Amino acid sequence: MTRSVTIPRSEIELRFSRSSGPGGQHAQRTESRVEAVFDVEASSGLTPAQKRRVVARAGPVLTAIAQDERSQWRNRELATERLVEALREALRVPRRRVATKPSAAVRERRLEGKRRRGQVKRLRRPPSE
Repeated sequence: MTRSVTIPRSEIELRFSRSSGPGGQHAQRTESRVEAVFDVEASSGLTPAQKRRVVARAGPVLTAIAQDERSQWRNRELATERLVEALREALRVPRRRVATKPSAAVRERRLEGKRRRGQVKRLRRPPSE
């Protein structure tokens, strides 16, 4: 899954049901919709710190559904990929923003714009007597 995390396939529960939408006899007979469910707290592949992070960001149970394809096998792959992507996103540690100072050129441009705007407003005033 990632460099530091691997999830055993046995921990991902796959549920099958009939896909929605049109499709005639094929869609009414085959259970091609796949729902992949992963219980974060019961996982042996995650450390306690990783479990806390995932539960805080995505909840205790991750679910991914695929019913895009006619093939159950392909939908199984898609659902698993989506589940892995959701888990990867929940585990990702956001980078801390580094505060920076505006450059001298940027400050000067800002002040020049303010001077120009003030000049325009002065010119709009009625003449003083």
